[in-house]
Amino acid sequence: MKILVTGSTGMVGTNLCESLSAHSLLQPSRKELNLLNQQEVYSYIKKSAPDLIIHLAAKVGGIQANINSPVEFLVENTLINTSVIYGALKAGVPKLINLGSSCMYPKDREILHEDDLLTGKLEPTNEGYAIAKVSAALLCKYICAQHKLLYKTIVPTNLYGPYDNFDPVSSHLIPAIISKLHDAKTQQKNQVEIWGDGKARREFMYVDDLVEFIKLSIDKLEKSPETINVGLGRDYTINEYYQIAAKVIGYDGGFVHDVTKPAGMQRKLLDVSRAKQIGWQAKISLEDGINRTYQYFLQTV
Repeated sequence: MKILVTGSTGMVGTNLCESLSAHSLLQPSRKELNLLNQQEVYSYIKKSAPDLIIHLAAKVGGIQANINSPVEFLVENTLINTSVIYGALKAGVPKLINLGSSCMYPKDREILHEDDLLTGKLEPTNEGYAIAKVSAALLCKYICAQHKLLYKTIVPTNLYGPYDNFDPVSSHLIPAIISKLHDAKTQQKNQVEIWGDGKARREFMYVDDLVEFIKLSIDKLEKSPETINVGLGRDYTINEYYQIAAKVIGYDGGFVHDVTKPAGMQRKLLDVSRAKQIGWQAKISLEDGINRTYQYFLQTV
């Protein structure tokens, strides 16, 4: 099977392409293909004629970047998604897997179900990015209905693993914890600061579990729902993430909470009942996943 993977150099893309080595992969770089240019993308897809497109590419950034540049996050992601998904339709590509985001769901829900799309207000800090993601999922849904093609959206929970961003300022929770605790261990610090009281709950899944789900979806796309959540189906407190990471890394110092710092939403958990109905569940434990990620981190420092 010939598969076009957009965003192949990101964390998900890199891990996925390593796992799909048995297939004929198209992995155009930004220099080779400007995803903001609709005509260029259409011409590339038409000429290369993939059997399947796995669309992972997106303009991403942290909270501050989203707050500072909502125009760019909305416009660029809308252009990327339209170029790829509509370009695939015009070029006659029969199958497409679109990667969504949990930020697509309303901000006032603790348990996030696929049917919650468009039923409430989005989180203001990343609204532009979220609107573009919702639009892409709806475009896939409309193509399924109108053209009877298999264009489906997978919505993963928060991810971590090899090729993640470990910058303590811009990274997500788990890579930031790994970097922070590794520094604390090597510098023999007695305590590490945790923002908030540490009781807020978060769901993070090791990237290989998402890779395995995408590979499963390739073979079962016809029977897959139009939109499907992929996550652990359970969450952990911030304190638990720190405690498990400390055990893996070998940091034996203490923790102090700065309750003057923001902690964000108390809970945000994906409903993964649809994934379970097709016989899938995440396999990699949090401790195992953090250990694998830490071993990768040690190779990069």
